[in-house]
Amino acid sequence: MIAESPIGGLRDRVGYQKRMSTPEAGGGQTVDFVPGATLWARVTPLGTRWGAAADGRGVTATHSVVLRFRTDIHAGDRFVFRGRRLVVESAEGIAGGRTFLGCRCRETAVTG
Repeated sequence: MIAESPIGGLRDRVGYQKRMSTPEAGGGQTVDFVPGATLWARVTPLGTRWGAAADGRGVTATHSVVLRFRTDIHAGDRFVFRGRRLVVESAEGIAGGRTFLGCRCRETAVTG
């Protein structure tokens, strides 16, 4: 899935945003993203898929984001990379270790 990276391979700057849910008075929830740290990472595109979304054409791109190991990144959080929002689908230590964290992310866009 994600190959181990030497620390010098982390050349991309990404902004980390924590997903926070706030209860609403009517019983629902509002989802906000709270800005966190700016991190060094390696962002690698993995593939794209076209389809129908929200009464239009949509595209979903998947990315691998590798960074130094952290325990505060979870599914639902996101990274901002060059103005693009990459939503974390999974995060796990690479090769079972605690040196690097590999995240599989998706980016979704709807056109026309």
